[in-house]
Amino acid sequence: MIRRIQYVLAVASLAVMQFIAPAEAQAQASAPAATQEAAAPAAAAPAPAVTKEVVENPYGLKALWAQGDIVAKSTLIILVLMSAGSWYILFSKLFESFKISGEAKTARGTFFKSSSLQDGIGKLKDGGAFRYIAESAVNAGEHHEGELTENIDRNTWVSMSVQRSVEEVQSRLQDGLAFLATVGSTAPFIGLFGTVWGILNALTAIGIAGQASIDKVAGPVGESLLMTAIGLAVAVPAVLGYNWLVRRNKVTMDAVRGFAADVHGVLMGAKAR
Repeated sequence: MIRRIQYVLAVASLAVMQFIAPAEAQAQASAPAATQEAAAPAAAAPAPAVTKEVVENPYGLKALWAQGDIVAKSTLIILVLMSAGSWYILFSKLFESFKISGEAKTARGTFFKSSSLQDGIGKLKDGGAFRYIAESAVNAGEHHEGELTENIDRNTWVSMSVQRSVEEVQSRLQDGLAFLATVGSTAPFIGLFGTVWGILNALTAIGIAGQASIDKVAGPVGESLLMTAIGLAVAVPAVLGYNWLVRRNKVTMDAVRGFAADVHGVLMGAKAR
């Protein structure tokens, strides 16, 4: 009896084992497949494109020009014209100063080594400052006649002519410097006037609207302060350019005066010191 019961339990356990083993194998086989299917869409899905939002500045120069009245626009135009004129004068006068410095080197190397004054004048640059001074000295020495000039000796007459030609060269070099000085001294105040006018209009608009929030105040006031910044940006290059040109003109005119003194000495038949 006991053997029969043991035999029945053994058969039942074998049947259970045969049923459970295929189910576990099927579950193990289906689990990786499900994992692969779940991972496949995630891998295949494209990454979303990252877009950078560009926000236009509502308080810049464009807004200042669009929202400004006739006074603000006129102030801005004046500052732009002053800046353009300053840069033009700065570059043109700097070029002229370099040109005269080059003529000075040529004059020192060729003029006083010539056999005669006319030969030396011919070696100078046509239309240049040094040739103009030399021709003025020679013409004054050759045309010392007339009843009125008889009271002036030839040496003084030639000296006066040479001095006038030197002063004309100096005047030509200084053309435009007054404009630079004017821009440097007035541009900040013009920009400040635009700022005050813009703030006045902004406060008036805020008072009419009855709203004093930060977005209502920051925009108009910030646009108005741009006028002061523009005024300073116009004035600073003008002041620096003025000081630089004054210094360069001083060095250039020293060379011009030295050449004029040498020409006067040669013309008078004496060696200049």
